[in-house]
Amino acid sequence: MVSFIAQILTLALAGYAAAAELDIKVVEVPDSCPIKTRKGDKLAMHYTGTLEDGSKFDSSRDRNSPLDFTLGAGQVIAGWDEGLKDMCIGEKRLLTIPYHMAYGESGFPPVIPPRSNLIFDVELVDIKNRKPAKGEL
Repeated sequence: MVSFIAQILTLALAGYAAAAELDIKVVEVPDSCPIKTRKGDKLAMHYTGTLEDGSKFDSSRDRNSPLDFTLGAGQVIAGWDEGLKDMCIGEKRLLTIPYHMAYGESGFPPVIPPRSNLIFDVELVDIKNRKPAKGEL
């Protein structure tokens, strides 16, 4: 009986670990990348956020207005602070963010249900506080 319970716990924890990881897929990279994002950078991002069933809950593109924030300052969900590191201006990524790196157990009702993993199609529009040196262009 103890062995059976141990096997069930092992399977449950393995499933949790698989669902708990941030997935970053680079979709498009620019021809040149003189600077990459780092903690403390002021970014301008375009994004479209969807639930796992494909329903869109928000999009900066629909408003034609990128979101400005400071990377690593806790101004956005943890999945963004982690998933947007080392990006180039013009780069596009697809982030699949586990619920614990998004809005957690409670979600963000009524828009985002509890324990929702989120998918973001993101594009780095600008790094506002840093520009490449002339030799880096």
